[in-house]
Amino acid sequence: MIYSSQSSKQTKELAANLASEISKTRFKKNQAIVLALKGNLGSGKTTFTQGFLRGLGVKKKITSPTFVIFKRYELIVNRYKFVYHIDCYRIKKSQELLILGIKEIFDNPKNIVLIEWPEKIKKILPKERFNLRFEYGKKENERSIMMSDY
Repeated sequence: MIYSSQSSKQTKELAANLASEISKTRFKKNQAIVLALKGNLGSGKTTFTQGFLRGLGVKKKITSPTFVIFKRYELIVNRYKFVYHIDCYRIKKSQELLILGIKEIFDNPKNIVLIEWPEKIKKILPKERFNLRFEYGKKENERSIMMSDY
């Protein structure tokens, strides 16, 4: 499926709507919902994540976890308990995230996980996931978002 966005606001609205739909999804009995967000710098991954988290009811300020690697947000009114925003931009090896407990995060069906720069950890990503690819459009604020599941 391909989505087109003309602005940051539109990207956030799209993400909020997708959050509502995706949060009704179940993968394996023992696995988190995982969204792998791939795209160049400035292509809309963090903007999308902000809208997605708002769509799940997160009220806190949402910023990119580039320097802290990941942030966890508690969900109040959802069948999921936590949503994790992971930024792998600075990750050199998958092992770095294994040390931080990423397998336990992936293996918890009460979690939703959004990962920026998933190509850096492709060896440890769950096979069942949503893949989103972000690309620049012709105009400055225009973006294309292509979504597929595993």
